Amino acid sequence: MTTLTADRTTTRAPRARRRVVASALAGATAVLTGVAFAGPAAAVTQASAESQFRAAGITWSSSGGCTTRSNPTCTSFDGLRQATVDGARTLRSASGCALNITGGTEVGHASGTYSHYNGYKLDFSRTTCLTSWIHGTYTYIGLRGDGAAQYKAASGNVYADEGNHWDVTYYSCGGC
Repeated sequence: MTTLTADRTTTRAPRARRRVVASALAGATAVLTGVAFAGPAAAVTQASAESQFRAAGITWSSSGGCTTRSNPTCTSFDGLRQATVDGARTLRSASGCALNITGGTEVGHASGTYSHYNGYKLDFSRTTCLTSWIHGTYTYIGLRGDGAAQYKAASGNVYADEGNHWDVTYYSCGGC
């Protein structure tokens, strides 16, 4: 029999059992903190994304003052990928810049596999801090078809300057 203590294991448990215990502990932690976390490819709810953004100090706004996914004047997080949430949190932490999300999964954006609607993209308000961070940290990779200057992070995430905001495609969590 294996005896587990808070700081060590007295005998070695089989790997599969350790994974089950670690998974159960992670689930229990999420339940206890009131924040539901999903795997990187999983979609999150509006409430879960809001909670995670709020905890990271990330704000959001919409011209319609709403979160309804089917309304293009809203800013919705319904269906956002966990890796996208994590990528935004990583950007906030690494850059030290205030981030305000102005676009999420709501209708009205361009379609495609790596689209807003499919949970891969967020729009951020353009600020001097964020623009300086992107220009100084990421690699310029040329213009997008619509003329937006693009910058690529080592993680593979792409930041497109759309004039009044940054359109970010999160292929990964950005080193989370």
